[in-house]
Amino acid sequence: MDENERTQLTEFVTSRTPALMRVAYLLTGDRHAAEDLLQSALARTIAKWPSLRNADPEGYIRTVMHREQLSWWRRLRRYREILLNPVNEVADPDSSTDTDIRLAMRTALRRLPPTQRTVVVLRYYEDLTETQVAEVLGCSVGTVRSRTHRAIARLRKLLPDIDRLEVLR
Repeated sequence: MDENERTQLTEFVTSRTPALMRVAYLLTGDRHAAEDLLQSALARTIAKWPSLRNADPEGYIRTVMHREQLSWWRRLRRYREILLNPVNEVADPDSSTDTDIRLAMRTALRRLPPTQRTVVVLRYYEDLTETQVAEVLGCSVGTVRSRTHRAIARLRKLLPDIDRLEVLR
């Protein structure tokens, strides 16, 4: 990698890391796992940077993060840890409705299957079009639509009062 490519890579990583970290966090639901996921995706991107720098490196990183996260979920299913003394995490209620909504939505997102969670994150948090989501996931637009429909239906069951809140409209 020459000096010009190294400079472009450094500028790209510096400018896009916060946004990519948000995507990684929404995919994993855990800050430390999100950092690991992003680091892994960036390591793969660096190896391909000469061919990606003029294309769409951010789309490539999103695709790598999605695939890596699915791989981690599959491994977790095989090697599930059993907590002997589970800790009940109870968040203190906040007077801010916005914070309560975010916490409720984050909890509900964690309960979605991985493919549905990914579609919701890419569609509504990253504001990608159905076509862009299909490209990232490597599937058809129809698959994106059906996964989105199922995810929203599941979120409505998990959060029955969410439609009454004006913040989300």
